Amino acid sequence: MSIGSILSTLWETSGFYMLMADWRQIVMIAVACLLLYMGLVKKFEPLLLVGIAFGMLLTNLPGSEMYHPELWDAYIAGTVRLTDIIHDGGLLDILYIGVKAGIYPSLIFMGVGAMTDFGPLLANPKSLLLGAAAQMGIFVAFLMAILLGFAPNVAAAIGIIGGADGPTAIWLTSKLAPDYLAPIAIAAYSYMALIPMIQPPVMKLLTTKEMREVKMEQLRPVSKTQKVMFPIVVTIFVCLLLPSVAPLLGCLMLGNLFTESGITDRLSKTAQNEMMNIVTIFLSTSVGATARYDRFLTKDTIMIIVLGLIAFEFATMGGLLIGRLMYRLSGGKINPLIGSAGVSAVPMAARVSQKVGQEANPSNFLLMHAMGPNVAGVIGSAVAAGFLLALFGG
Repeated sequence: MSIGSILSTLWETSGFYMLMADWRQIVMIAVACLLLYMGLVKKFEPLLLVGIAFGMLLTNLPGSEMYHPELWDAYIAGTVRLTDIIHDGGLLDILYIGVKAGIYPSLIFMGVGAMTDFGPLLANPKSLLLGAAAQMGIFVAFLMAILLGFAPNVAAAIGIIGGADGPTAIWLTSKLAPDYLAPIAIAAYSYMALIPMIQPPVMKLLTTKEMREVKMEQLRPVSKTQKVMFPIVVTIFVCLLLPSVAPLLGCLMLGNLFTESGITDRLSKTAQNEMMNIVTIFLSTSVGATARYDRFLTKDTIMIIVLGLIAFEFATMGGLLIGRLMYRLSGGKINPLIGSAGVSAVPMAARVSQKVGQEANPSNFLLMHAMGPNVAGVIGSAVAAGFLLALFGG
């Protein structure tokens, strides 16, 4: 074999040669690099966005053979078994099994539960109403997606972006609309990172300066018994009401029980740290791998990005409107700004409520009051996901 033929063979089998076969691959590599910039430099949800972006980069490098969407299409159609994917798939195909089976989101919820203090919610149970109201964004986006022609199962997956909870969005989308996993996950985490920019204009539009200046009384103390009983009671009640939500909510409450019991510190620390970090790496890179150029660069992706923003805005509005109602009914003792924290982006949304409140009244401290609706939103988004799965998961 001549040197020329060797060089020709090397060139034709290289990724550079295959890259010229479809310009969309180059676009997706550029998009991945942009997301890496947003995560590494701008610090937009870096723990998830960096992994998602790098997974997107890997899957769009021609010849890497790390992820094969056609195998997953065949698996959904029932012509390929999971053992075939393990045998014939690449590294990211194998990691994606944890997403498809709902393992990664549930384990992340366990870590979230271990880091969450439900004390503010228990001290002010009315916060549940604010967390529930903020789920309005989910159902507004769902109805809009239906009107735009999306199938009901896909519309449900798009709507869950309004819950402002990345793991929940990934969990539901992997079951209802796996082909749309990448755009929905990217929209969810991008908008979560942009909450300090998205929410304040809506908060100021729907409240007066007088409302934003309201100082709230200190929350009552919550006993250890109440904190320990809460995850047990919620798991029993909600999972009997909506069995489909058991994987997410059960893991959330188990993680919280590890922390609140006071006798399983090792398990609590593992859930918060080592396990959470390992699962985050697997989840983010495998979700990013689904953003293949031939499936991501579509008009549907653009519509999902737009609908995700609308979902976040309406979620904020829902919490604020109920917050205004509670302000009126309480005779001006409840600051409606805490309603905006009903989206489940913990604790970022609560911090935004605190910031906007302090801008109106420097002596205002709303953070702990806002944490009640904030953690209620975590439960609310999981319940909404279970409801949508029960309706459209058949």
